[in-house]
Amino acid sequence: MIKVGIVGGTGYTGVELLRLLAQHPEVELAAITSRAETGVPVADMYPSLRGRVKLAFSDPAKAPLSACDLVFFATPNGVAMQQTRQLLDAGVRVVDLAADFRIADIAVWEKWYGMQHACPDLVAEAVYGLPEVNRAAIRGARLVANPGCYPTATQLGFLPLVEAGCVDLDHLIADAKSGVSGAGRKAETHILFSEASDNFKAYGVPGHRHLPEIRQGLARAAGREVGLTFVPHLTPMIRGIHSTLYARISREEDFQGLFERRFADEPFVDVLPPKSHPETRSVRAANTCRIAIHRPQGGDTLVILSVIDNLVKGAAGQAVQNMNLMFGFDECAGLSQIPVLP
Repeated sequence: MIKVGIVGGTGYTGVELLRLLAQHPEVELAAITSRAETGVPVADMYPSLRGRVKLAFSDPAKAPLSACDLVFFATPNGVAMQQTRQLLDAGVRVVDLAADFRIADIAVWEKWYGMQHACPDLVAEAVYGLPEVNRAAIRGARLVANPGCYPTATQLGFLPLVEAGCVDLDHLIADAKSGVSGAGRKAETHILFSEASDNFKAYGVPGHRHLPEIRQGLARAAGREVGLTFVPHLTPMIRGIHSTLYARISREEDFQGLFERRFADEPFVDVLPPKSHPETRSVRAANTCRIAIHRPQGGDTLVILSVIDNLVKGAAGQAVQNMNLMFGFDECAGLSQIPVLP
């Protein structure tokens, strides 16, 4: 049994962490912080946790985080890097669900996130928490950078092709759609019900913060830089990411077999049979990525469909998966939920 703290427990990823950790057989929730909601019982804000989480939100300055074995940061970008060193020095391991430690090139991170990094030396130590790629390194990590939601769906969809080097690595295309919860739990006009409902739009086309993260991961898999066009879209649904990925074939392979072999031992990646079309609802509330491979009209372009729940495999579920690896638990512990339908 380990003691776990959550910094920033009032957002969507925070409550998703609470939902998963409350069911985990090896976890004791020790602290959940929120400056604005200090003293408020968690179940008062999130009635779904009534009877499962008895803690109240605590002031981050007073919470017993240094007594935890692991602390999750479910906070906006720029928060974790201010507190991580102190926790690591106290022997606490850290999983950051924001972007503070994801990008190895500090200058690139500062360009895309618009702030100076507070602890660039720790970025070099941080392990990128995509278990399907870095499982061994995650096991020994003190600090894990949990991947973003778009990067998870996109990298998993491209990974077998990029590793095999059988597609044109200079002209990859990712056309990705996300539910509104991907924007977080905040009051902004573009995510109001009357703005987002019955509507569909692209955004961040000139450049999105997840672009350098995806490029970095694919470049590591390829052993060289890759060219990627990434266009995100906002869809009128709460949860889910659907990434439609395009890659031009440079060498013939059994592409279905390539994906099936690459993910054969991955508990949270499901390669569907040929001609399948995965739906976001097929992974809702589950830590699962479902992938299908198509070759339209037998042409020279592959189309990969990759779906995840942005709050689970795209955030909190993957964070718990990383925690399981870090502490030697069953990798699937606390993550056996079946997707919710309808």
